[in-house]
Amino acid sequence: MSEPSHVTVYSFRLYGAQVESPHVPGYKATLQTIERLGGEALRGTAQDVPDEAVDDGGCYRRINTGWGALD
Repeated sequence: MSEPSHVTVYSFRLYGAQVESPHVPGYKATLQTIERLGGEALRGTAQDVPDEAVDDGGCYRRINTGWGALD
């Protein structure tokens, strides 16, 4: 049985018109996606998730399962 493939995602900040107050999205993304969006990855927020949990755009949105385990 093979191990499932994982990818590393990060929280990040985006700078808009107001550099003094960057926006931190409520989802994580791969480094390639963060770079494409013009964002900056936040140190210490790396998380390994299964490949299938990341959408086609390179974003990971954790689904709140209520009583289930939080990843």
